[in-house]
Amino acid sequence: MMPEENPSATPAIPHQRRKRYAGKNPRRFEDKYKERDPQRYADTVAKVIASGKTPAGTHRPIMVAEILDALAPKPGDIAVDCTLGHGGHSQEILARIQPGGVLLGLDADPVELPKTEARLRALGFGAEAFIAKRSNFAGIAQALAAHGLAGADIVLADLGVSSMQIDDPARGFSVKLDGPLDMRMNPQRGQPASALLEKIGITALAALLDENADEPHAAALAAALAGKNFARTTALANAIRAALPAVKGDAATLSVRRVFQALRIAVNDEFSALDTLLRQLPACTKPGARIAILTFHSGEDRRVKKSFDAGLRAGIYATVSDGVIRSTAAEQNSNPRSAPAKLRWARRAP
Repeated sequence: MMPEENPSATPAIPHQRRKRYAGKNPRRFEDKYKERDPQRYADTVAKVIASGKTPAGTHRPIMVAEILDALAPKPGDIAVDCTLGHGGHSQEILARIQPGGVLLGLDADPVELPKTEARLRALGFGAEAFIAKRSNFAGIAQALAAHGLAGADIVLADLGVSSMQIDDPARGFSVKLDGPLDMRMNPQRGQPASALLEKIGITALAALLDENADEPHAAALAAALAGKNFARTTALANAIRAALPAVKGDAATLSVRRVFQALRIAVNDEFSALDTLLRQLPACTKPGARIAILTFHSGEDRRVKKSFDAGLRAGIYATVSDGVIRSTAAEQNSNPRSAPAKLRWARRAP
């Protein structure tokens, strides 16, 4: 006799196998699950790094040795990492300021900050040594005061976009991968790049492209792009190329990158935030403090150089770096994203 069926019973869910890794070098970010799980697939991550690439979902800190040399962290120091990112620089600094040191890590990105905090906690850096705070670095003074820190012995600001943001097409930063044209460091605030382009006028866009990226074709591009609706990154990239029919190959690619850079800076108000940070540094650092700032394009570097030189003349800084420090040829070969980086440092007067 057959048993009666129970209509209320929950049907069994068939087992689903994990999607197979799509070939040796999958192109889509979503397919690179091995690269994004380094604990389980360390061999895959090692191969990606050895090939001179950055594993998806991670970030390789740039010029670590040079930054540590400039900052000279020592036990008991109070440090601020203004752009925590993946935490690579902070991990090295934290190890050197123990025992007794505290690092305050700032980051405006609500997506990546919890991941980095969890990663550094797992390495043994507890609340007494490491504080993670969601904040733009323009809020450095408020962040220090909120945690009872009178001033910093060390301040680091890496102004580059992290690889986690670039590689994830959902964030809208990439010129290569199709995704929503967003570019916000904090997706919960402000307007995306698509909205900025749709609202801006031709003259204003031309000025933005010139100021934020030194784009030589700013006028032609502004006429083609201003007031238009570009919902996707690839649509914008294609429109940039179409607006410059006489510009081919690498030169066209550079213009695409410069337009994306200019829009990202505007969307996140990056220059204003940097200017605020530079103004606040003297009041946020102790006598003898060391400051290092890593920039990635001329607009940022000009601001840092001008501020440091003015501080040196005013006696706020005892010494500043003599020109920019660049990544070594070996680092650029192993990590091409380090190539445009420029490091400047300053030391407060005692």
